[in-house]
Amino acid sequence: MTSTNYDQYLPESIGSFVPNYIDRGQGAIVYTENGDRYIDLSGGWGCLAVGYSHPKVVETVKNQVEKFFHTDFSAIPYESYPKLAARLSELAPGETQKKAAFFNSGAEAVENAVKFAKADTGRGALVTFQNAFHGRTLLTMTLTHKANPYKAGFGPFAPDVYRLPYPNRYRSNFEVRELENELTTMVDPEDVAAIIIEPVVGEGGFLVPPDDFLPYLRELADKYGIDLIFDEIQSGMGRTGKFFAAEHFDVEPDLITVAKSLAGGMPLSGVIGKAEVMDAPKPGSIGGTYVGNPIAIRSALTVLDVIEEEGLLERASEIGEIAVSRFRQMKQKHDIVGDVRGLGAMIAIELVQDRETKEPAPEITQKVAELSLEENVILPTAGLHGNVIRLLMPLVIDKENLERALDVVDNSLEKVKTNHG
Repeated sequence: MTSTNYDQYLPESIGSFVPNYIDRGQGAIVYTENGDRYIDLSGGWGCLAVGYSHPKVVETVKNQVEKFFHTDFSAIPYESYPKLAARLSELAPGETQKKAAFFNSGAEAVENAVKFAKADTGRGALVTFQNAFHGRTLLTMTLTHKANPYKAGFGPFAPDVYRLPYPNRYRSNFEVRELENELTTMVDPEDVAAIIIEPVVGEGGFLVPPDDFLPYLRELADKYGIDLIFDEIQSGMGRTGKFFAAEHFDVEPDLITVAKSLAGGMPLSGVIGKAEVMDAPKPGSIGGTYVGNPIAIRSALTVLDVIEEEGLLERASEIGEIAVSRFRQMKQKHDIVGDVRGLGAMIAIELVQDRETKEPAPEITQKVAELSLEENVILPTAGLHGNVIRLLMPLVIDKENLERALDVVDNSLEKVKTNHG
């Protein structure tokens, strides 16, 4: 950090990628206290679809703060809460009537989606997938696949959680319809409350499923009376060029979790679901002191306005086209690039030691991120093996800064390729 006076008070488990404190941000650009300017492709790890300090969001937050900071909706209601519930319910895929409830973090949304599903089905078991990331609480950490750094040393984990293989099109030829056999050999489907999955895998490597995968999960869930939960915390809010990634696959889940870009960086998450599922828990069994904070709720309503008014769904698709084109050019130039994939602006490349063996290259990936940072581009990584470079930039990024950032990635790949070769 620029100032080290306070470092002694931070645990080793808490760290930052950028070496200087932020002073301010605007759009996709961050300025640090020592005057450095960064193009941010991380978007606060995907929380800033409308960018840093969007003027309309800032004005909304100021107006709400002047009225009241907080009250619990269960004590004194405020109109913005049901208004946001209505807007998100209307945006959710499918014709079934929806309802929505709000929480603080993505992990909290997942925890509550599971509670809705358990209340609805009267069952206890959960099914998740390889490459999944759903959070860091006890339950969501259990649902998450990657052990280091998320799970190692933190057991024992929540019981009755089962993991199915995920059809990684780059690394496997898994037959989707083998899933039923995989499911029934590890757990009685009649005991399963929910299947939870990211429609496009986020932290696990930006994996896009085959076209028949999510429809088949819907079919499988219906067959056994299981609720299907789509974790859209990273893939939602327009990131993939649709408001929800589920829309690309024409699948209606029973429950959807949202967070990250929902409120422009304010801590807010939600569960949107079919009305009958959302009504299953007993009154008073769902909630929390700060859930659906009125400042964050108002911010979210403005974020929805901005997404619509500024055409950010279309912009996500445009960003994706530019990024995919550039990444494919990089793949032709650099043999350490094994795969280019993604949906909308949710685009990634996977780096490998060798294209034939597809051996992951996490050290090279980290070096690319470090070299990019030296050129003032904040470049996030991901993947079960830490060998994926992903794009989570604000959707308001302009073409000039996007191209500049991709130039830096290209140059960084060239530098590590030279050393690697």
